[in-house]
Amino acid sequence: MLLDSIGDIEAPKGYGTIYANKQHKLAKPLTSMTLGDVVDAQKAWSKNHGSSAAGRYQFMRATLQDLSRELSLGGNQIFDANLQDRLAYHLLTRRGYEAFMAGKISRTEFGKRLAQEWASLPVLAATMGAHRKLERGDSYYRGDGVNKVLTTPAKVEAILDKVRAAASKPAPGPAPSKPAPQPPFGGSPAPVPTPASKARSSGSILAAFALIAVAVVLFIIFRS
Repeated sequence: MLLDSIGDIEAPKGYGTIYANKQHKLAKPLTSMTLGDVVDAQKAWSKNHGSSAAGRYQFMRATLQDLSRELSLGGNQIFDANLQDRLAYHLLTRRGYEAFMAGKISRTEFGKRLAQEWASLPVLAATMGAHRKLERGDSYYRGDGVNKVLTTPAKVEAILDKVRAAASKPAPGPAPSKPAPQPPFGGSPAPVPTPASKARSSGSILAAFALIAVAVVLFIIFRS
């Protein structure tokens, strides 16, 4: 949920986006390139396009290099949606996602950390930024002449509240089993007769008739 919100702000056109939406100038789609190819190509993007930011989460070249070292990535992984989501989630955890969800850091502090990672997100309170003092709603990198905020503090707070509320809901348990059918008016359900029990019932009836027949014959004999 949180990654979807960040991705929609950073790169509304999706996983194949590079800075300034100049992906049409690439020789092949970004999501078809390997991680190593992307990092190599990013060398020229800052000069040619204004920034090395790439993908749905606008990874900078230095960030991808750092993630590659930290996660021991060889560079031959395809820079597709799956890899980008996994890398972005790792950035969330580095910025304190688990501590925020556990209530160990405040929403304002986590918001500041997210703004340090994604320049399009605003700080949620006045603080010192990378280049100057900031007011609520400023980009953490305000003053660099490149980055700017693309959403409001209220929207960031709303999604953070929604994410934490969703995580606090109990996980759905297994579907309850259907109760056994009950006999009408109470009592124990009558057992369903099996073929063996049916055979025993028929044999008992025949034996009863045989005994009655013998009794009738004996009665006639003794009367005679």
